[in-house]
Amino acid sequence: MTIIKKTYPVNQLNAPTRFNSFCEQNIKEIPSRKGIKKAIKKGELLLNGKITEGGRWLKSGDLISLVDTNPTPPKIYTLKIPVVYEDEHIAVLYKPAGISVSGNQYKTVVNTLGFNLKKSHQPDALNWPLPVHRLDNPTSGLLIIAKTTTAQVQLGKAFERKEIQKKYHALVIGKTSPTGTIDHRIEDKPSHTTFKTLTTVPSLKNQYLSLVELEPQTGRTHQLRIHCAAIKSPILGDKIYGTEGLILKHKGLFLCAVALKFLHPITLEKMNLSIPTPQKFLTRLENESRRYHNYRKNEINDPKK
Repeated sequence: MTIIKKTYPVNQLNAPTRFNSFCEQNIKEIPSRKGIKKAIKKGELLLNGKITEGGRWLKSGDLISLVDTNPTPPKIYTLKIPVVYEDEHIAVLYKPAGISVSGNQYKTVVNTLGFNLKKSHQPDALNWPLPVHRLDNPTSGLLIIAKTTTAQVQLGKAFERKEIQKKYHALVIGKTSPTGTIDHRIEDKPSHTTFKTLTTVPSLKNQYLSLVELEPQTGRTHQLRIHCAAIKSPILGDKIYGTEGLILKHKGLFLCAVALKFLHPITLEKMNLSIPTPQKFLTRLENESRRYHNYRKNEINDPKK
């Protein structure tokens, strides 16, 4: 079942125009070129009622429709998630590790939103709240949610213009430099991350563990995980990019989005939201350091050594 949300008649064209270009210029509900491409492919943008490739040339009299291909609200997953900020337009919540933001499965963040957030009473309220960016399943941390169409569009544009700043904390294997920049290309595309070492402790298994603050300057898939592995300091618990034999099993990935800076999409207020480093990270550092020092003390006191 599909519901037509809005139609866009193609009137007199001043120059030859393709379907995708027209949509990029006129459909404000989808703020990015990538989003337009995805909507055309998924059949959420129709040309004369039909799914059409984006490169099709338009002619006067054509009709473009923006449709909702999934008007059924998500099935509510009653998992309590901490809400860090909420108003009528947006929310920011703390995504736990081990749950996907969205997808075909039932246990997703999207399915928890109806349980955790208040309904917006704005005229352009979305049918249900939607995340405006992603965090990997094993990554925890702050996630921005749009509750209105205007907020969704403006936040999408802000992400595209790289106006939303994100900070992550991670436990990585090894002794990292005090500060640095990682420019390792991902899928042959420029990728940049800056980092700062917050603390380093000795480790029996890994020699050292470091708590680092990471700021991605670009938004490639798995960027922070790939970049940490590229400098030979993979994130602890990373099953994909970690070093064989040094992957901490059954403890999850030690990566968390701890801070967000952005302008509120409606009020333009400066939003500066943060959470503490997860206690799980600090406990791991304490345990590693204690084990190392206890072992060294026993080694010194053992007369056989």
